Amino acid sequence: MRTKSIKSPIAIKKPRVNVVTLGCSKNIYDSEVLMGQLKGNAFDVVHEANKVGKDDIIVINTCGFIDNAKQESIDTILQYSELKEQGKVGKVIVTGCLSERYKPELEAEITNVDAYFGTNDLQNLLGTLGANYKHELIGERLLTTPSHFAYFKIAEGCNRPCSFCAIPLMRGTHVSTPMDELVKNAEKLVRNGTKELILIAQDLTYYGLDVYGKRNLDELLRRLSDVNGVEWIRLQYAYPSGFPMEILDVMNERSNICKYLDMPLQHITDNMLKSMRRGITKQKTIDVVNQIRDKVPGIAMRTTLITGYPGETERDFEEMQQWVADTKFDRLGCFTYSHEEKTHAHSLVDDVPDEVKQERADAIMEIQQGISFDKNQEKIGNTYKVLIDKKDGGYFVGRTEFDSPEVDNEVLINSAIDYATIGSFVQVKIDSAEDFDLYGHIVK
Repeated sequence: MRTKSIKSPIAIKKPRVNVVTLGCSKNIYDSEVLMGQLKGNAFDVVHEANKVGKDDIIVINTCGFIDNAKQESIDTILQYSELKEQGKVGKVIVTGCLSERYKPELEAEITNVDAYFGTNDLQNLLGTLGANYKHELIGERLLTTPSHFAYFKIAEGCNRPCSFCAIPLMRGTHVSTPMDELVKNAEKLVRNGTKELILIAQDLTYYGLDVYGKRNLDELLRRLSDVNGVEWIRLQYAYPSGFPMEILDVMNERSNICKYLDMPLQHITDNMLKSMRRGITKQKTIDVVNQIRDKVPGIAMRTTLITGYPGETERDFEEMQQWVADTKFDRLGCFTYSHEEKTHAHSLVDDVPDEVKQERADAIMEIQQGISFDKNQEKIGNTYKVLIDKKDGGYFVGRTEFDSPEVDNEVLINSAIDYATIGSFVQVKIDSAEDFDLYGHIVK
């Protein structure tokens, strides 16, 4: 008697998921977590693939922070929804800040998107794709950055009352991630080759208040610093009011904590700071900056400013210009004010013309360009530890501990003369400098 062979069931191939990320480093982190979950569910997942397929599922992680970012997000949604209409992609799913804030409006206006999700809808998004949320994958991410550095989110949301900011509307109130979980996540990253952790949150300095009843960033820094293999820890997005000075002691104690601090200050005149609801005065702002520099000699400070906030007079602007020239921040970015619905400032008259906002921002950046040039000239002849990020044209491109990826200065090394491995640390002597770039050679 012959036995019949039993055929194995045919595996149904899952469509590829192409994740498109817009906005800030916190969105990058969220996309990486989503991609990690999808990979754990045996999906073929890619990030911002150049070529799309007719069966691809496109997941767009949007930004809704200011007008330009919102417009970019809307344009991207329209681009992929048109490709769907043409049969060039399968499904289009939208998530992130824009759809958290404007979901009803988006559903009404762009109707051929398959689903909209907010910032805290990961499990529902996965369910729509036929994937399960796997708790055992917490901390697992599919990095979109080079593997040697990773954005490391320690908290979500914000409790600050800044008048111009819509982030609490999109991200909710502050929620700290427990310390033990963060340490485990750091250990996982290091095992996969990460050497630099870039700590991010809406406000790093608030860390721990909700979980431990006190500001606990200093203890977190010590524990992360102790993780074997972490060579650099970088702090981004600190708030000046109530700044915990004890973290500077840890910065001095630990050689793997970069002497770098990103502290968005937004403005300097008392009437602007009051209207912005920043909880700080001009003099207290100046005092905080001076105290930080006194406690950590040589620290690189980055800040962000806003021009054209409602009621900003020419005198306000000139006072800010003078302060920028006097303070000489190592790094500085400047944004024009965006009049955001449902924020406190939206009740004010947006009375500074757009062209004036931009002229003022350009003037601030012109001052900063000169400051950056002078500071870079002072580095000529010095030798720095440099992390190599990439090879671009005829140069290896890296950063010192005083520079964050994408937004800060770079060190360029002539690849015809020197060789370096991506993700490695090398010692570089600076030979020449421009406004925002340093040129040097590797010293053995």
